[in-house]
Amino acid sequence: MSMGPMGAMRGAGAAPPRRSRDLRTTSRRLLRLLRPDRAKLFAALILGVASVAFMVSGPQILGNATNVLFNGLISKKLPLGMTKAQALEYLRLHGHSQIAAMVSGMNVIPGTGVNVGELGRVLGAAALVYLGGAAFNYFQGYTMAGITQRVMAAMRRDVEEKLRRLPLRYFDSHPHGDVLSRVTNDIDNLTTTIQQGLSQLLTSVLTVIGVLAMMFWISPLLAAVAAVTVPVAIAITAFIARRSQTQFAAQWERTGTLNGLVEETHSGHELVQAFGRRRATVAEFTSQNQRLLESSFRAQFLSGIIQPSIQLVTNMNYVIIAVVGGYRVASGLLSLGAVIAFIQYSRQFTMPLTQIAGQMNMLQSGLASAERVFEFLDAEEETPEITAALTAPAPARGGQLTLEHVSFRYEPDEPLIDDFTLDVAPGETVALVGPTGAGKTTMVNLLVRFYEITAGRILLNGVDYRDLTRDEVRRAFGMVLQDTWVFTGSIRDNIAYGRPDASFDDVVAAAVAAHVDNFVRTLPDGYDTILDEDASNLSSGQKQLLTIARAFLADQSILILDEATSNVDTRTEVLIQEAMARLREGRTSFVIAHRLSTIRHAHVILVMDHGRIIEQGDHDELMARQGLYYSLYNSQFAGAEI
Repeated sequence: MSMGPMGAMRGAGAAPPRRSRDLRTTSRRLLRLLRPDRAKLFAALILGVASVAFMVSGPQILGNATNVLFNGLISKKLPLGMTKAQALEYLRLHGHSQIAAMVSGMNVIPGTGVNVGELGRVLGAAALVYLGGAAFNYFQGYTMAGITQRVMAAMRRDVEEKLRRLPLRYFDSHPHGDVLSRVTNDIDNLTTTIQQGLSQLLTSVLTVIGVLAMMFWISPLLAAVAAVTVPVAIAITAFIARRSQTQFAAQWERTGTLNGLVEETHSGHELVQAFGRRRATVAEFTSQNQRLLESSFRAQFLSGIIQPSIQLVTNMNYVIIAVVGGYRVASGLLSLGAVIAFIQYSRQFTMPLTQIAGQMNMLQSGLASAERVFEFLDAEEETPEITAALTAPAPARGGQLTLEHVSFRYEPDEPLIDDFTLDVAPGETVALVGPTGAGKTTMVNLLVRFYEITAGRILLNGVDYRDLTRDEVRRAFGMVLQDTWVFTGSIRDNIAYGRPDASFDDVVAAAVAAHVDNFVRTLPDGYDTILDEDASNLSSGQKQLLTIARAFLADQSILILDEATSNVDTRTEVLIQEAMARLREGRTSFVIAHRLSTIRHAHVILVMDHGRIIEQGDHDELMARQGLYYSLYNSQFAGAEI
């Protein structure tokens, strides 16, 4: 049941929660969803370790290639025939002590050049290492994509099942756009987060560990300098992330409320125009859009400054490593290739830190979406079916309904229906009349068990509702509501919605009885005409006739007609009433009507006011009493005369 445009505006204006989200609980629930794929996750971890191991060994091999080149160039400058020790003494005697110190840490052979064969072998090894790392990285991404899609498919299935278990009150109290945003936008956002963010986070963490190990192996001093980056980066990320998370939560909540406003005003577009609410609606949209802009800007800005902040720290670290490393090369304590490899490692070390910082945007947004989906999945459901109802045999076909001292209230302190008793025999037509808010539609919702009664009991063919499943109760009812509903598909499929196995002849018979056949035959494709979601190729009256034909074909023992002829002209209404009279033979009917002339021949007319039956009888009896029914009936005809 739609809240209507104004209801959506009120829902869209709700402020986001002020207190921080429970990210720890949300993260644990996400991990539980991944638990069935433990083996695949372990395989992805092994592939990630292998990929990182190959990629991390690359700079060391390239450093060796640099050493081969540099050693060859220096060897060529030294006198041929000397040993390394003699060459060092020669350099010291000629005043090149600093160069001698550097050469002492190198593998030189005076007088020779670059060893091309060794250089080729080293470069070939580097190429194989990088190709192997890329291959393992590819298989890891493939594995993680499969895990992610399985988890998200399961979540979408859970959401779909949850939609079927939610009571009607949930949809009455939540804007439709917000519900749609949770089950579509938020799940899509979470999918992106898990597939991209989790895989990259795993690779980044492994890279940090592997690179740090290689850096300590090359030079503990330089590694200690580089390691200072880690706590600084973590502190900066945590400081900013705490502030941006609240804004991400507000961003997705306001996205839902804005979607609710758009969905409701779009579905009620004609009413918005007719009541001159276009400017007010645009103003409301502008206000909500501005609120979304503000929260999105703050969320994106706060998460966006993490990466440049980390980059500043890593650049300062890079300068320190270059200075200290250059000094140690000049002192002969490190080779040039080792320093070049270390500088590459420092870049590899800071790059995953930067990636982790950059992923905080996606991770925080994904966790905010996950929490909204979990809130939806945790919503209170319909009362579970009792075991006896699930195992009991289906009730006999018939239309006897008995309500014994039924009470109902939406809010605990606001009774709506109180001590309602009614006994309806099979084949009787019961009309429900009364002013707006008297409880007529609520009574229908109780009959089809959209809501559970607060007290008393309802019996279908002598069987208590509580001893039946909801499906068994609802299969006894055929409904035609004032708000028509059609789905994308052919006219034939729409009529056969309640009986998918019905033959074409049965569909046509129902259409003839409901006076649908006449206008369907005029359409180019007849019963195969495809209707869109809004059935824009049919008039309001034709859509209502279509829903009446659907109820006829369902052939249920009880009919509920809620202003079923409100959208048809007077002549068609007379024809429909005659057809309904024929089809109601042997069936119990509940008719809600404001045009009292349409229910004059009902077996029982119940006049309701404030949830109570204040008058009961047929038309002649109620007119003779000159009570509320008499006043309502005469007021309609008095209005007609005027």
